[in-house]
Amino acid sequence: MKPSNEGVPPAVTAGGAAAVTAPAAPGRGRGARERLTPPSWLALMFLLPALLLLGFLVVYPIVYSVIRSFFDASGGSFVGFDNYTGVFQGHDDLVAVRNTVVWVVVAPTLVTIIGLFFAVLTERIRWATAFKLVVFMPMAISFLASGVIFRLVYQQDPDQGVANAALVAIHDTFKPGTAYPGAGPRTGGDQLVHMQGGAVVGSSPVSAGQTALLPLVKVKPEYLPKDAEPAAQPPAAKAGQVTGTVWFDFTKGGGGELNKPNAGESGLPGIKVEAVRGGKVVATATTGKDGAFTLKKVPSGAVTLRLPKSNFTASYGGAEWLGSTLITPAIIGSYLWVWSGFAMVLIAAGLAAIPRDALEAARVDGATEWQVFRRVTIPLLAPVLVVVLVTLVINVLKVFDLVFIIGGGDPNANVLALQMWTKSFGGGNDPGSGSAIAVLLFLLVLPAMLFNIRRLRQERK
Repeated sequence: MKPSNEGVPPAVTAGGAAAVTAPAAPGRGRGARERLTPPSWLALMFLLPALLLLGFLVVYPIVYSVIRSFFDASGGSFVGFDNYTGVFQGHDDLVAVRNTVVWVVVAPTLVTIIGLFFAVLTERIRWATAFKLVVFMPMAISFLASGVIFRLVYQQDPDQGVANAALVAIHDTFKPGTAYPGAGPRTGGDQLVHMQGGAVVGSSPVSAGQTALLPLVKVKPEYLPKDAEPAAQPPAAKAGQVTGTVWFDFTKGGGGELNKPNAGESGLPGIKVEAVRGGKVVATATTGKDGAFTLKKVPSGAVTLRLPKSNFTASYGGAEWLGSTLITPAIIGSYLWVWSGFAMVLIAAGLAAIPRDALEAARVDGATEWQVFRRVTIPLLAPVLVVVLVTLVINVLKVFDLVFIIGGGDPNANVLALQMWTKSFGGGNDPGSGSAIAVLLFLLVLPAMLFNIRRLRQERK
């Protein structure tokens, strides 16, 4: 038998037809859902350990730092805002403020530009995955290790520092030269040459058709070229010429005659020789591997032979990366190496989300690749670029590791984060000033964080 529906009033639809309403399934009503929701006290019990840890590690230090910033170094006297105004007083503090401004303006901008360049490049090369891996790999290295690496890269000695080794190689390719720092004539007695204003000058004038001997001593073995040959006697001089030899007038083991090339004595190649008359250079030449030289087209009359000062100054050794001038740009360079991969990955994700039909439509309308990139890609990618830029600004305001390791305590590389550590824990013994700097950094970072949070919420909506 079929169950009877008698006694159940039919529901009337909008069209007048009767419809039977099915009884509600047990356990699926609103009251049932509310009964499954745990009470508020139980949720708080689960959250309590995390809240206690968060309050102990985050909230309490922030509140204590704000309070401590209004007291002196000992913590016993209330000084008001003196610690805050002190951040902008004194040489070291002003250098830290200046360098922080340079970091905020330069580093995020360069990292974003380089990341954008790499992201666009990865879309046009076949080995994009390998390229991304190589560029992103520095992010897997700690800042401490990165600082040690670049501390070695920026070593002054080209034999140790990679940066200066590259600079010296490029310099010597376009401007080769040989120098003998510290070399010079013997002192005392009748010598063939003497020092004059840093240059070595012949003691006796010569005329066209004559030869000259220019002996030098105090030549360090490391500056003697490997291709140097034994010193030669001056070649015969023709009309209008002056010939001579510049050599290392020293015989190993002793012996030999002074002021004359002896067996076993080395010529000095690459030395520039000038013929001077009345303070003007009238002829020049460069010594060969055996130290011999020939001055051509020497005008008639007596001239003085001179070895310029440039022969005896140190050869080009690269830039002083860790000096007072370049130390901040050098550290920013290491920051670019570490963070360019981060920017590249985020921007590449943004590029992948750009509708391809918009790019193709621009190309169909006759736009060049540069116009497509500047007027289509960049506007569509602007939200991602802003997020990357703001995130890097937040990170730069807190930069500490690279500056501490590469700078090595140099006050010219100081930034606010490092100055905060120095004041509080690094020998400054002034927790009040350190707390004031920490509060200022927190206030500077806070707007950027709020901007990023607001941007993320807008994107979710």
